[in-house]
Amino acid sequence: MTDGPRGLDWAGLMRAGIRGLGLRPAEFWALTPAELALMLGVEAGGAQMSRARLAELAARYPDRPLRPGGAEAE
Repeated sequence: MTDGPRGLDWAGLMRAGIRGLGLRPAEFWALTPAELALMLGVEAGGAQMSRARLAELAARYPDRPLRPGGAEAE
């Protein structure tokens, strides 16, 4: 057995959709994962970072140069 990524919890999703939301099996299987997540009230992740936001963060928190031994300079 590995500790790698796991698949979807189909049994849990079916319980939530069929028992929790009252969907018929055909209705459950016709949904996309995004539609099911919306119906269950799962919020989507935040918006992706834009290039401008990355530049803003890089200016605010610049990388410190490394000393020859690899330690950060103060």
